[in-house]
Amino acid sequence: MSHYLYGANISANGIRQHYLRYGGTDGERANRPAVIIIPGITSPAVTWGFVGERFGRQFDTYVLDVRGRGLSEASDALDYGLDAQAADVVEFAKALGLARYILVGHSMGGRIGARAASTSPAGLEALVMVDPPVSGPGRRAYPAKLPWYVDSMAMARKGCDAEAMRAFCPTWTQEQLQLRAQWLHTCDERAIIQSFNDFQNDDVHASFAQIKVPVLLMTAERGDVVLEKDVQEIAGLIPGLTETRVNDAGHMIPWDNEAGFYAAFGDFLGARLD
Repeated sequence: MSHYLYGANISANGIRQHYLRYGGTDGERANRPAVIIIPGITSPAVTWGFVGERFGRQFDTYVLDVRGRGLSEASDALDYGLDAQAADVVEFAKALGLARYILVGHSMGGRIGARAASTSPAGLEALVMVDPPVSGPGRRAYPAKLPWYVDSMAMARKGCDAEAMRAFCPTWTQEQLQLRAQWLHTCDERAIIQSFNDFQNDDVHASFAQIKVPVLLMTAERGDVVLEKDVQEIAGLIPGLTETRVNDAGHMIPWDNEAGFYAAFGDFLGARLD
């Protein structure tokens, strides 16, 4: 299990946002930008704890519970759209007084990061998109299917153990499965359904074209979310794009090849993780 400096709630963008903080501001961390990690569609912050812990060795690191996930606010009246999610991140950084920060978003989190970056928020220095869905209006569909999410969440709400979760995530370790079984019930089904549908409804490529900060696009060798032709299109929209592909990894890159995930950042963050 990972060990965070602390977990906390903050009011930002009109909602309760929960986060886990790793590392701190002492020593060399104080001279580097903070890192805000934005997980994917059904990944509460705690499931990214092992990544937060590694980042925390060199960066003041914050792992977010996206609205409708984990311990952040959820309700039937909440806007679960991409614009609201992106505004959450920008206002989160403001509320914490982060003068300099980098966004690292996985999957849905990559799309949130792109939409946030497209608004040119003060203090944002760079963006990392880790295997972001490139589906959208008139484009090929996101390869995962909605029942995979809905059925596993329903099982988690009733209560299940790691072995029951293995049917949905057969390659994961026992610890990874246990954590997912423990926390998946905190994902609001309304939030997940809207986010999944918005993978097809939102034109994230329009956001790519408006990003002015340096961008690293990390993709999975064994994944089918971002294909080589997609990389080339994104490179045409984001001048100076840095691109890297992680060997022996599917869409959940740090779960499949953790060392390769850290190495793939290279010098992009200003300090190497590997």
